[in-house]
Amino acid sequence: MTQNPAPTPRRVTPRDRATLALVGLLMRLPFGPRVRLAGWLGRTVIGRFGALPRRVAQAVHHFRPELPEVEVQRIAREVPGSMARMITEVLSGPDLAALAATLPLEGPGLAALDDAHATGRPVILVSAHFGNYDAWRLALIARGFAIGGYFKELGSPALNARYVEAVSASGAPMFPDTGEGLRRLVKFLRGGGMLGILCDLDRPQGVMLDFLGQPTRTVLSMAEMALRYDALLVPIWGIRTPGKPGFRVQIDAPVPASDAETMTQALNDAFAAQVRAHPEQWIWWHNRRKGSHP
Repeated sequence: MTQNPAPTPRRVTPRDRATLALVGLLMRLPFGPRVRLAGWLGRTVIGRFGALPRRVAQAVHHFRPELPEVEVQRIAREVPGSMARMITEVLSGPDLAALAATLPLEGPGLAALDDAHATGRPVILVSAHFGNYDAWRLALIARGFAIGGYFKELGSPALNARYVEAVSASGAPMFPDTGEGLRRLVKFLRGGGMLGILCDLDRPQGVMLDFLGQPTRTVLSMAEMALRYDALLVPIWGIRTPGKPGFRVQIDAPVPASDAETMTQALNDAFAAQVRAHPEQWIWWHNRRKGSHP
């Protein structure tokens, strides 16, 4: 797996301070009202005055050119609220963990996870910035699984510290996208650990594979690790639902072992199926549409 250089931290900006202040105010509310208010702020503030809806619409036009414009604009309006709810939930680690313990787990991959847990076989759980990627992690932790997380550190030290504190409080270990984090991750997998990782970020070493009918730059590292360490490769999704408890966890069947490109294409296909079914739950903005870097 190609190692990514650690990002150069930047100073805390006025925007960072404002974001931290807003998060602090939201955290004073009970969990339910906190998340609902965050969603409302996302739709009415970011959705009206930010650049995100335009970027989302551009991505939808690229990947789903067959959609009518009214549906494109609906998705573009909904995504900022989905993003704000997701961020607020992830930063509310103990509250989200309590909710996650009640979530239904379903799908053909659940039995395979139980078997891997019983036998000590490593597992790579692959998801995306979709629904809530921490809901399924915490639901599996509540079931008794030890789920590690691999994440890209944020550019702002203050925001990154708040994020790492929140996700680590309800489940560990967490492995940053650094040389040391990668070494710890490999040791964790070799010891039979279960690792959660997201597949929808842009990386310069990606290859062009199909996603939603379009050639899209995609990293092979998850499949490569699965082959190298004899790990199950399992797509998994925390899908937001309109009624209580608010999410369901969908665990797809493990991807059959073959070669890295074939296995990664299967991950893309599994993710594409979720985006087609719930387009407003994906963030959409990660620009993997370019063929070269940057």
